[in-house]
Amino acid sequence: MHRGLRFPTGLVSFGGRVRILGANRRLDTANRESRGYRELVNTLFSGSSVACRTKSRTEPLEGKDMDVAGRVCIVTGGANGIGRAICEKFIASGAAHVVVADLDGTAASRTAEDIGATAVTCDVACESEVADLIHGTFVQHGRVDVVVSNAGVTAKGGVEVPDEQWQWLWQVNLMAHVYAARAALPIMQGQGEGYLVQVASAAGILTEVGSAPYSVTKHAAVSLAEWLSIQYRRQGIRVSCLCPAGVATDFLDLDDPIHQFLHFSSKTTAEVADSVLEAMHEERFLILPHPEVGEFFAFKGEQYDRWLHNFSKLPEKIARKQRQEERVS
Repeated sequence: MHRGLRFPTGLVSFGGRVRILGANRRLDTANRESRGYRELVNTLFSGSSVACRTKSRTEPLEGKDMDVAGRVCIVTGGANGIGRAICEKFIASGAAHVVVADLDGTAASRTAEDIGATAVTCDVACESEVADLIHGTFVQHGRVDVVVSNAGVTAKGGVEVPDEQWQWLWQVNLMAHVYAARAALPIMQGQGEGYLVQVASAAGILTEVGSAPYSVTKHAAVSLAEWLSIQYRRQGIRVSCLCPAGVATDFLDLDDPIHQFLHFSSKTTAEVADSVLEAMHEERFLILPHPEVGEFFAFKGEQYDRWLHNFSKLPEKIARKQRQEERVS
């Protein structure tokens, strides 16, 4: 890197030009034109509206049009809801084999029997069980092509939620994804390809005003998925992150005012599964079955403080609605 060029603390576009943020980070004309600066900006903003003053070559997004036909697929939390719908879509799309993994072994067996898959009882909060699931599938079928980390749990409340519940959500909503990646990546690296689908939530890129533990752990799941995508993309391993809002499953508690709101725009599990298959075919990272989530996410990035201000109104509105319902009843 050019002598005297300081790594910027931030890069922001104003009128299509890049400006550097941070105290004592001003760059003189020579540094601004340095090769290191150009490469940094062109790398970070390749394909965006932000352009470096000096022309550079940019690489096209890579893609092989991922097809699950003939693939060996594992889906955790696969007995019901979104997980079951994904298993059904995989089978319908010609997957060579689908493993339905779930804490509820009876439900997993029922789903597997219905769709022509294999059932495995697995507690995703336990690393040894996740490792056994993935390694056992590899031993039996000779490869593992797709791993969908779908199992998830929630708890209502804020920072007052007891530590044991925070830890429970941390284990299932985040560490289960870590365990699955830890076990699957060496196999996929040996194959030269593979696909990890991390099921997070719209709460992972926005928030869930009724649950701090859910919001925090789902944000962590999205962050992990981003890191995996960056780290392993060039090794032929693709990563997608599913971030749905309301989905018509038992996860929606219609006695909860927040979930009542989500119910109005809820998608069916089949619609969500279709979104997953479409994104995998396109090898697209972020899967948003609800278009409005993408709009909120863009607004958050463009006007973060305004977004926080607007969302801060929700708890008060929800509390007022609850008081009105209590008076009526």
